[in-house]
Amino acid sequence: MMDWVWLLYENYLRKELARTGSPDPDDETLQATFISALGDSYVTLLVQEPWRGSVRFKTLARFDSATMFDLLNDPMGFLAENYGGGKFKLNFHHGYHFVATRNFKPQGEPRWTHLPELTV
Repeated sequence: MMDWVWLLYENYLRKELARTGSPDPDDETLQATFISALGDSYVTLLVQEPWRGSVRFKTLARFDSATMFDLLNDPMGFLAENYGGGKFKLNFHHGYHFVATRNFKPQGEPRWTHLPELTV
C-alpha cells in the first residue's frame, strides 16, 4: 500500500542507522525505524505554476503524521480529488532533515489555482 514511501525513505534510514552505530540493520529494525521516522515526518505539497514567463513551485499544504495517510495511501486519487490536475511535488522531511521528493501529475482541471500559497 505505501511501498512507494518506503522506497523514498530506505536509503535515508540506512544512512541514519549506520551513522548511529547500526551499519547492517535487520528487516525488523528497518521496519521499526521506518514507522518511527514516518511518525516524526511531514510532507509539503507544491504545484508547478506559470510565473513571470517561467515556472515556480507554489506551496499548497503541509501534512504531518496525523494528516498525511490519505495522501500516502492513494497520492494520485488524493491529489485529483482535492486539488485537481497539475504537476505536483511532494517533499518529505523527517524532522528538519530532507528525505526525498516525488512528483505526481494527475489529469483534470486544476482546482488549486485559487488557493493562497502556504507560507512555511
